[in-house]
Amino acid sequence: MPLEPDAPAQDADHDTDHEVVEITYDEQRYPARPQRLRARAQLRGGPGASRRIADPRAADGSNPAYVQWLVGQSMLADADVLSRQLSGQPAMWRNPYARPDARRALATASVWFTAYPISLITRPGESFLASLGSDELWRAFQDIGIDAVHTGPVKRAGGLTGWNETPSVDGHFDRISTHIDPLFGTEEEFRAVCEVAERHGGSVIDDIVPGHTGKGADFRLAEMAYREYPGIYHMVEIPEEDWHLLPEVPAGADAVNLDARAEHELAEHGYIIGALQRVIFYAPGVKETNWSATAPVTGVDGKVRRWVYLHYFKQGQPSINWLDPTFAGMRLVIGDALHSLGDLGSSALRLDANGFLGVEKSAEGLPAWSEGHPLSHAANHVIAGTVRKVGGFTFQELNLTMEDIRDTGRVGADLSYDFVNRPAYHHALATGDTEFLRLTLRTSLETGVEPVSLVHALQNHDELTYELVHWATLHSQDTYPFRGRETTGAELAETVRADLLAHLTGEAADYNHVFTTNGIACTTASVIAATQGLRTLDDVDDEHVEGIRRAHLLLAMFNAWQPGVFALSGWDLTGTLPVPAGQVRDLIEGGDTRWVHRGAHDLMDVAPEAAASASGMPRGRALYGSLPEQLTSETSFVAGLRGVLSVRAKHGIAAATQIDVPPVAHPGMLVMVHRLDDGDPTRTDAPVQVTVLNFTGETIEGTVRSDALEPRHAVVDAATGGEIGWVDDLRSFGVWLGPYAGLFLVLTAPGEQDAAVHGQTLGRPEGS
Repeated sequence: MPLEPDAPAQDADHDTDHEVVEITYDEQRYPARPQRLRARAQLRGGPGASRRIADPRAADGSNPAYVQWLVGQSMLADADVLSRQLSGQPAMWRNPYARPDARRALATASVWFTAYPISLITRPGESFLASLGSDELWRAFQDIGIDAVHTGPVKRAGGLTGWNETPSVDGHFDRISTHIDPLFGTEEEFRAVCEVAERHGGSVIDDIVPGHTGKGADFRLAEMAYREYPGIYHMVEIPEEDWHLLPEVPAGADAVNLDARAEHELAEHGYIIGALQRVIFYAPGVKETNWSATAPVTGVDGKVRRWVYLHYFKQGQPSINWLDPTFAGMRLVIGDALHSLGDLGSSALRLDANGFLGVEKSAEGLPAWSEGHPLSHAANHVIAGTVRKVGGFTFQELNLTMEDIRDTGRVGADLSYDFVNRPAYHHALATGDTEFLRLTLRTSLETGVEPVSLVHALQNHDELTYELVHWATLHSQDTYPFRGRETTGAELAETVRADLLAHLTGEAADYNHVFTTNGIACTTASVIAATQGLRTLDDVDDEHVEGIRRAHLLLAMFNAWQPGVFALSGWDLTGTLPVPAGQVRDLIEGGDTRWVHRGAHDLMDVAPEAAASASGMPRGRALYGSLPEQLTSETSFVAGLRGVLSVRAKHGIAAATQIDVPPVAHPGMLVMVHRLDDGDPTRTDAPVQVTVLNFTGETIEGTVRSDALEPRHAVVDAATGGEIGWVDDLRSFGVWLGPYAGLFLVLTAPGEQDAAVHGQTLGRPEGS
C-alpha cells in the first residue's frame, strides 16, 4: 500500500474559523475483562470476505450478492455479533464504570511509548505488530521504565470502490473494518503483543474513532438505503426534484464538496443545518464546507438517490450520527471498542475525533452548534463507561478550550492529551522564558483541568500544534498579564504563534516547516536544534548532540516530573531529525508538511542497512542511536531518561496532586509544587515535592518560594539523597541549575529524611 498524506486525528483543529460572533445555543423554535471472544467466523462474512475481489457483476444495490458481500465487510454487522456474545455475561457487572478515574488508569500504565506503524523499521519480512511483540524490545522498555505501548491505528481504513479497497486518506483514522490491516500484521500478532507486554508488566493501548468512519462497506450500504445503515451517518436524502441544488460530481469521483452557496440553499430548504462553527481542513475548491453531495447511487430497492452528508474532516470521513433513532452509529462504535478490548486484548483505547459528536441548528443566521455540545459529553460518557465496564480505560485527544476538556473529562475519558501545555513548553524552550508556560499551568489548575488527568507528551505523529484554542476562541477578549502589560487572549495566541515561527522555522531552521494554520512540522530534536542556532540539517554535527540531548532530557523532566501520564515516541528515543523535504516531496506537495517529521527509525537495530521502512518511509537521521546501543552507555539519552523515570516511579509523582506553580526568580526557571498524596487530600503524612527546571542553555541561580513549603523542612535532592538546603521562615530556599538541568526535590521534616532516596541516580547532565 503506498503512503498516503494523512491528517491529525484530534489534535486536529485544522480549520478556518467563521467570523467571530456571539453565539447563543438557547432553545430555538423552529475488575477483570471478559474472556476474549473467539467466534471469528461470524465476523468475517465467510470465505468470500477477501481484501480484493475481481467480480464482473454489478457493484451496486441491484446486485444482492454485492450487497451481502458488503454486509460481510461491515463494522455494524460485526458489532451486532460482538454485542450478542457479551450480553448477559456476569463479567459485564464486575467493574465500576460511571465516573472517569485518572489514577486508576495511571495504576495500569503511566509511561507510554507512542508508535507510528509506517515509520518503524522492522526485520525484512517482519510486520509492524510482530516487531512490536519482540521480547527483546519489551525488555528494553522495562529497563527504561516504559510500561505501555500505544500502537496507533492498525485496522483496515480507507474506502471501497466497487469490489476494491482504496487507500486511507487520513493515516488509518478513516477506519472501515474491525480487521487488522495486513500491512501491519495479523490479529494473532496483535494478541501476541498484548501477551508479551503483560509478561513484562506492560499494557497495550489501541484506537477507536467515534467521530467518523471511512467510506467502507457501512457507508456504501448507507448510500444504498440498506436497512438501518443510513442511520450510522449524518446524511440526508435529497429528493430528485431538488437535485438542481446540488453540484455535479466530477467524473471518477463519488462525491463533491458543497460550496457556501449550496450549503446555504440546502439549509434554507430545511435539508441540513447549514454552516458549522468551523470548517476543519478548509481549502478553497477542495473543502469549503463540512458537507458533501454524493453522485447518484442505486439503492437496494432499485431507487436512485443522491445524499448530502456531514464530514468534519476529509470528504472520505463521513461523520457518525450519535442520535439517530436506530442508534446504528453508536452500535458500530461500541462494537469496535469491545472488539479491541475483548477479542484483541488491549487494555485501553484512544478516543479519536471525540469532540464533535453532536450538532444542532442554532439561531437564525448563526453557525450550527458543533463544539462543546451536550450530546458529545453524553456520547463520550457512553463510550468511556462501556470501556470501564469491561475493565479498560480511555484517553481523548481533544484540542478545544480547557472548559471543554474539563467538562468532557468529567463524564467521559479517564485521561486527556495535554494540548494545554504542549505548545507552551516549546515556547519556553524557544524563548528561554517560562512566563507563558506558567500561565497555562496556572490557568489549567484554575479551570479544573488537573495535570493528573493529562497525557504529557513529547513528539507524536502530528505537528507541534500552536492553535491555542483556549486563548484564541472562548477567551479571546479576556485579558491576561504577559510581558509587563495586560493582553487579550487573542493577542496572546498571536504573539506565541509568532514567537514559535520566528524561532523554529524559516531562516532560523529550514528543516522545520509550517503545517497549514495548525502548527509546525518538526521533531523534538529539531525544535531543540533550532533553539540552539542550527539553521540547516547539515549544521547539526556530532559536537552538537550533547547539547541537544541535555535539552531533550529537560523536556522529558518537565513532562515526567508532574502528575499524569508521560508519553514519548520512537523519534524521541532515537533523537531523530526531520527527513529532507525532497525525500518526501510527493507526500508534502499537497501541503501536508508533517511527513518530514515522520522519518523511519530502527529502535532495536534490526535492519541497520535499511534506507526506509517497509511502508516506504525514508529513514531519518538518529542522533542518539538504537536502544541496545544507548543502554550500554551511561551518558546516552536513554540512560538519562531511565534515571528520570526511576525517580518518577519511586516517589509516585504520576498520581500526586499539583498544588502550586509559583513565581520564579529567573525568567528561564520553572517551579511546580506537588503533594505526593496519591490523590488523597486527607493524608497528613504526604511529602511535598518540588520540580525545578532550567529552560535555558546557561547556568542560573535563584530562590524558590511558595506558601505550600513548610519552614524548617530539609530540601532533599532525590538524585543524590543529599540535602541542598532548608526552607526558611519566608517559605523559600535557594537553588542553582546548570544548562537545561532539573531538580526533583522532596521536603522532609527534621529527622524524617527518607533514606530511600540515597543512592538514586538521575543520569542528569553534569552541573545540574
